[in-house]
Formats: sequence, structure tokens, C-alpha cells
Amino acid sequence: MKTAKTIEELQDVINAFGQNKTIGFTPTMGYLHEGHLSLIQKARTDNDIVIVSIFVNPTQFGPGEDFKAYPRNFDRDSRLAEAAGADILFVPDVSEIYPEGSTTFVLVEGVSTKKMCGSSRPTHFKGVTTVVNILFNIIKPDKAYFGQKDAQQVEIIKKMVRDLHMQLTIVTCPIIREADGLAMSSRNVYLSPEERNQALILNKSLKDIQGLYRLGETKVETLKTILRNGINTMPLAVIDYVEILDLNTLDAIEKIEAATLAAVAVRFGNTRLIDNIILE
Repeated sequence: MKTAKTIEELQDVINAFGQNKTIGFTPTMGYLHEGHLSLIQKARTDNDIVIVSIFVNPTQFGPGEDFKAYPRNFDRDSRLAEAAGADILFVPDVSEIYPEGSTTFVLVEGVSTKKMCGSSRPTHFKGVTTVVNILFNIIKPDKAYFGQKDAQQVEIIKKMVRDLHMQLTIVTCPIIREADGLAMSSRNVYLSPEERNQALILNKSLKDIQGLYRLGETKVETLKTILRNGINTMPLAVIDYVEILDLNTLDAIEKIEAATLAAVAVRFGNTRLIDNIILE
């Protein structure tokens, strides 16, 4: 595996692979876990060249969020990325992605960016779409791989790709969970033992409403109430949002009639966790 820290180095490494090679790309903020590795492995099966970026993007962190404290471990990440099948690791500095004087942003408008995480983190998706657009422009992948855990982010990126006529395919991969059901996240390391134990209520509550849906319950408000009440059985849980929305548009619905996203964001102590499940 080759490591590139600048755009020029990256282009040289890509060119060394020769012409007409398909490129699979997995953007990450590092501190890799099995969820990230599953994306890299999927990219490996689909493409000639696999590129992984590690870049903790400052523009997607709001005031008081954990940009400086966000976990980082390059040596560990490098070993894991290579073992998962990465050919190239792109690890740029902030100044490489955002040169001095940068004032251009990519903003996807519409309700999909204003609800859920967009409501409590109003500048978050502006930072995400901007950095993903920059990375796509630099790398020019044929396919880019994202996890279903960040379902809202995936739908917004798909919309950006469609609206801007970008010539690549977005591939969504399933949520990878710990043995006890907790969705894997780089932020899980912040949880105390008790917070982590109580956080298991997220997956349990989502599975509970999935079971009710399979038994015939399709009223969204009923399912949301049950989901919210389940999470609130944990004293440390502070709900940011509980939503059940159309999977493809993230529009509000009253009754489940097509593929639907049930998603939650909940704080345990200072750690904000997200999780979701698809009802279909």
C-alpha cells in the first residue's frame, strides 16, 4: 500500500497503476473499525484500485463539537486499511484540502438537509458535501462507498451526485455492529461502561418496531411513540431525534407503504450516537 499526503503525490501513485483502471474510493475520518473495513473490502471486490482517505474534516464540526478531540491513530489505521485491501492511503493536511483563502462550499438544499442531524447540527452537511465533492474531484473514482449507519448523509451525497451530474456510483453498505448489537462508530470509545451498556437500547428499540411493523403496524406516529418510549427506559439517554421517513426522499410520511427509514440520534453523556433500520 502506498501513502500520499499531497494531491500531487496521489496523482503520481494513481498514474503508476496504468490507464483504464477502475477506482473504488472510501472516504473516512480515520480511527477505522470493522464498519470502515467492510467498505474497503467491498471496494476491493469491485475495483482495480482501492483508495482510502483519512481526513478529519473541520468544516463539518459545529461550535463545541469534538474536532480537536476526535480520535486519531494513523499507524493503526494504516495497518488496518492495508489488511482490508487498500492500495492507496490519502492522508492530506487541512491546508491541502482547503488552501488559504478557500471560500467555496457545496450546499445541498431542501428538507433532507434540514431535518434529523441537519436540525441539531445546521452546518454539518454543508461541510460534508463540500469535502466529499473536493475528494471526488481529486480522486475521480468510479464508485464511492458509504455505510448505511449514516443514512441521511448517504441520501444527501446521492442527491449531490445526481444534481451535479457526477460520473460515479454511490454504493451503500450495511451497518456493521458489535456482537451485542451496538452500531460500530469511532465515537464509541468515548462511552463509559455504563453509557455503552445503556446505548444498546438503540438497536433493541429499532428491532422492536421492526417486529411490530412485520406484524402489521404501519402507522408512523404509533411506531415513533413506541421507539421513543423504548429509548427513554434508559436514564442516561437524551433523545436528539426519533424519525420514520421515506427512505429515498427523507420526506415525512403518515403510513409505511414503501421502503422506510427509522432513525434515531441519542446522547449518552457527551457522546452522540446515531442508528437506524430500514423497514420494507
